[in-house]
Amino acid sequence: MKLVVLISGRGSNLNAILDAALPVEIAAVISNRPTADGLALAQGHGIATHVLDHAQYSNRADFDAALMTLIDGYQPDGVVLAGYMRILTDAFVEHYSKRLINIHPSLLPSFPGMHTHARALAEGVRVHGCTVHFVTPQLDHGPIIVQAAVPVRADDTPDSLAARVLAAEHQVLPQAIRWWAAGRLVVQNDGRVNLRDADGSEQALLIYG
Repeated sequence: MKLVVLISGRGSNLNAILDAALPVEIAAVISNRPTADGLALAQGHGIATHVLDHAQYSNRADFDAALMTLIDGYQPDGVVLAGYMRILTDAFVEHYSKRLINIHPSLLPSFPGMHTHARALAEGVRVHGCTVHFVTPQLDHGPIIVQAAVPVRADDTPDSLAARVLAAEHQVLPQAIRWWAAGRLVVQNDGRVNLRDADGSEQALLIYG
């Protein structure tokens, strides 16, 4: 399976993917931020890197069109949003329908969008976590592949909670990609994702943690 990975920052989820030694080829890593540390990480693994600075585009549609052209040059089987901090246009999402997955730092559908850890603490939830899902035009929605649950402690701050959730992200994102590459993910008509076993049977995916 050939993948293109999109990042915006330090690339810790990219590092988790690389450390997992998955049966995939990462053809390229693309960042919308020239200062993203994850670019150096990819280069250190001999992976092609590109910067497509969103600040150089006057609107989101033009930027996403240029990004699609860059990605499609690699003819990937899938695209992974690994800490990519941009809202995507419907045209981009539909172009990669069922070929685009994202890692989000909350137990979706709770807390879509930004500042998830602070919002979770403000709401007083007892369990927080992260979600890997197929991307659809609705922000931070789409068929859920796998989730990881993290208990919220009484003394948590947004930073301490974020650190534990990030550790969980590093577990479930590589696992989701492994299943994806093996052709084991089955999206049902109702939007649920099942895991196909070797005998052809399917099971619902569970929350880790």
